[in-house]
Amino acid sequence: MTIEDAKAQLIAAALRDRETRARLAQSGALFDGYNPQMEAVHLENAALLEGVIAALGWPDRARFGDDGAAAAFLIAQHAISRPDLQRAALAHILDGVERGAASLIDAAYLADRIAVFEGRPQRFGTQFDWDADGALSPAPILAPEGVDARRAEIGLPPMAEAIAAMRAQASAEGAGPPRDLQARRAAFEAWARKTGWRP
Repeated sequence: MTIEDAKAQLIAAALRDRETRARLAQSGALFDGYNPQMEAVHLENAALLEGVIAALGWPDRARFGDDGAAAAFLIAQHAISRPDLQRAALAHILDGVERGAASLIDAAYLADRIAVFEGRPQRFGTQFDWDADGALSPAPILAPEGVDARRAEIGLPPMAEAIAAMRAQASAEGAGPPRDLQARRAAFEAWARKTGWRP
C-alpha cells in the first residue's frame, strides 16, 4: 500500500461516511439511536484506518496532506464503537501536534469525545447532547468557567457561538430531542459498557 493509494481510500471512506449520514438524516433514521447502517460504515472505515496505520503509520499532514489527514481524523472521530482505535488515534495525533504535523483542534475534539464516552467531563466543550429541557447543549465540561479561554488558546470560537451553531445545524437537519430522554441515556450507558468505554 502506497501513501497515495491509502490517501485516496481514506478520502473515499470519509466521503461515504458523510453521504451515509446525510441520507439517514434526510429520512430521520439518523436520530433514533445509533443507526445500524451508520455503524456499519463507521466500522468498515475504522478497519481501513487501522490497516493504514499498521502499514504506513498515522496519516499526518506532512505525508498525507491536509485532505488525507482530515479524512483520517473524521474516520477516527466516528469510530465510536472502537475505543482502542480512538485512544490510539488520539495518541498519534498528539504526537503529530508536537511535530507540527497534526491539528490541535482535531486532538481537542477527539479527546473530548473519549472523555464523554468514558463518563468524564470534557475540556473544550466540543461534544453535545440533548439536555433535560430538550435543548442541544454541551456535555458536562471540566472547570466550565475556563472553557472559553481554553477554546481560544487552540483557535475555537466561544461556547456561546458553538452552541448557536450546533443548534442551528440540528434544526436544519430536522433533529430534535428524544421522546424519552431517560431511556435514551440508559441505552447510551448500556452501549458504552458493551463497547468497552465503561467498566
